[in-house]
Amino acid sequence: MYFLYTFALFLYLVALFPVVVCTRLRRGKPIGNISDRFGRLRPVLNPDHERSIWVHAVSVGEVLAIRVLLSGLRETYPQHRLLLSTTTATGQQVARQLGSVVDGTFYAPFDLPPFVSRTLDRVAPELLVMVDTEIWPNLLRECRSRGVKTVLVNGRLSNRSYRGYQLARPFMRRVLEHLDLACVQTEAWGQRFVDLGLKPECLIITGSLKFDALEVPATGADPYVADRVLPYFGFTKGRQVLIAASTLRGEEEPVLRAFRRIRSKDLDAVLIVAPRHPERFEEVYQLAVREGFTVARRTELRPGGGIPAAVVILDTIGELTRLFQIATLVFVGGSLVPAGGHNVLEPAIFGKAIVFGPHMENFGEIARLFVEGSAACQVRSARELEDLLPMLVADPERRASLGAAARAMVDKNRGARHHSLSVIAGLLPPDRSHRTIDARPLHAVP
Repeated sequence: MYFLYTFALFLYLVALFPVVVCTRLRRGKPIGNISDRFGRLRPVLNPDHERSIWVHAVSVGEVLAIRVLLSGLRETYPQHRLLLSTTTATGQQVARQLGSVVDGTFYAPFDLPPFVSRTLDRVAPELLVMVDTEIWPNLLRECRSRGVKTVLVNGRLSNRSYRGYQLARPFMRRVLEHLDLACVQTEAWGQRFVDLGLKPECLIITGSLKFDALEVPATGADPYVADRVLPYFGFTKGRQVLIAASTLRGEEEPVLRAFRRIRSKDLDAVLIVAPRHPERFEEVYQLAVREGFTVARRTELRPGGGIPAAVVILDTIGELTRLFQIATLVFVGGSLVPAGGHNVLEPAIFGKAIVFGPHMENFGEIARLFVEGSAACQVRSARELEDLLPMLVADPERRASLGAAARAMVDKNRGARHHSLSVIAGLLPPDRSHRTIDARPLHAVP
């Protein structure tokens, strides 16, 4: 089975990889450092082959979620190099903004034995930490053969991933035998790992790191003070601000239609649209122009400057989270079209009213908790979204109720960071200069 998997991946690289690279270049999409993907890392990552911890996070969302764990790893293992890899270029961009929290960043290799071996030779990890759904068969097998401990943190298995893995269940059972521990967000997802072959004793339910990854805002603090991003949005003070976060194609149109209805009653209202993919920044800008709105790009704004535009396109990476604190209402994209949804916790920590569509499969448990707890509104269609957004903007009491429940939901579900660090400490003893982490009861699926 390993041979078939490796051969299929090799054929992909030979036949499709050049096509994918050319397509991404033609569309203006970044492709990252190709040499990293073939295991040829810069020697500066670990020039002396010191003991290290390798953390792998796919893209922006995973990097943001893992920040809180990285700081804990840095404190717990000060004598280890801490190296962070990503798969996407946007994830790498955010990873490089972490500064001294990590000792270096790189792109993860393709999961073929020569590339994996070269990467492990340079990184020299004692521990590999994978985030969310990252299960790479050859990498896990090579780590096991070298005695490298492996742990999955913030683990989840969406419906789509689970169905795909079920088609190769005998192979997945062998792959999961090489994983030392899996820290999974919910019991439902944990059971899926067990169904695929993970030993029950290797499964720990820790909750979601995304609840811990959010900075709790100071009560009564002025969000425009001491923030490098918000001064650019000073023109929104005292105005209704609708944020459409991480939108995909097919979602901006109904948001713009709803916003037209909002503007018909409030000419000062502002819409901030944050497309999920950078290559769509210009497309969404032109769409808003065609809809008849005055439009500005975030990169055109100046600190403290006024702006007459009704719509602002957030054509930057890594700034969306800061903007939630000035929102009146937030629509979470990737949910109106069948893409699995995006993170609702970032606006929730600021106590904002949240709306999302029917497709929240990637955050199914969190979405269910929020809806059942009256901490968010879920619409079934674009038409419902167009009706609900203007209603909520005009109803401050309901927005306040939704926002308070959302913030309470976040506070109630914190703790995954401590649990995950405790699990990791059981695999790799903390460095001597660090005190041992206090153990807390860990919840394992029976």
